[in-house]
Amino acid sequence: MLEDKDPQKTSLEKLGEFGLIDRLTQAFSPKQPSTLYGVGDDAAVLKFGDEAVLVSTDQLIEGIHFDLSFMPLKHLGYKSVVVNLSDICAMNGIPTQVTVSIAVSNRFPLEALEELYAGIKLACDIYQVDLVGGDTTSSDRGLYISVTAIGHAAEKEVAYRNGAQPNDLLVVTGDLGGAYMGLKVLQREKEVFKVNPNNQPDLEPYSYIVERQLKPEARKDIVALLKDLEVKPTSMIDISDGLSSEILHLCEKSKVGCQVFEDKIPLDPTVISVCEEFVLDSTMIALSGGEDYELLFTISQDDYPKIKGNPNLTVVGHMTEADRGAHLITRNEESIPLKAQGWNSFGQG
Repeated sequence: MLEDKDPQKTSLEKLGEFGLIDRLTQAFSPKQPSTLYGVGDDAAVLKFGDEAVLVSTDQLIEGIHFDLSFMPLKHLGYKSVVVNLSDICAMNGIPTQVTVSIAVSNRFPLEALEELYAGIKLACDIYQVDLVGGDTTSSDRGLYISVTAIGHAAEKEVAYRNGAQPNDLLVVTGDLGGAYMGLKVLQREKEVFKVNPNNQPDLEPYSYIVERQLKPEARKDIVALLKDLEVKPTSMIDISDGLSSEILHLCEKSKVGCQVFEDKIPLDPTVISVCEEFVLDSTMIALSGGEDYELLFTISQDDYPKIKGNPNLTVVGHMTEADRGAHLITRNEESIPLKAQGWNSFGQG
């Protein structure tokens, strides 16, 4: 029988980031007793003593994750650390250390890299984490940044994606959609500048959403708040790829369904007005925009009185039995299947 010289190739775009990770790691299983949880959550969970150690790694690639025509290097350094600290917070843990590795082309002088590391230092100072290592190497094109974040939590306090139960309440911190709309404004002003370099953009009306894009914050404060309120999330994830994608990750890992109510999704007034300016639906932006780095988690209904009325927290829905599926309940009380339409790094460029 003749060998097939052209076997069927699988598109990475079709698989998506999480599908690719599942495919590449399906043959791996923990061998060390210190590995409590490996691939499949916001961070790995390791056990070397009384507390769990949390470890997460992420990459930022020029032209894929950031555009240096409007991203200042100091902001980039800050953001590269913060987005990794967010993964530790999403496990209900406290970040404590980072390592930073960069690959850089010869178009970057020393002064540019010092500016990048000034942002890294600012993030380390604000979040009280230590830079404890990393690597530097050359790149034939652009700038690559890889950050590993390390943190800790009491083993019983670690919140995974797989613990949600039917009837649990679905809670989100802060407001959503700002980072994506900030990106839209910056991209628009870049195009205007290319046509007329003498035109100086007025970003003052967009300062909140531009900051959400260029200088996000990890919700370390929420981890402390939940501890003070004596609330242990039954599941948890951070919102990096859009609300709908993250909800579906919780549903898949926890084997539950959900109902999310459109009128409960928290939106800043600036997001609503700028969505109108761009003729975009604000609910769609909140569901699919990404990069907000807020926390999404579930709690038992018994814990609702503890969070009721807290300005940092909004109940946006509840979990259901898996066979009921995941749905968005619109303002018109229509039930629409929830779809993951957030960021797919393999669908870019």
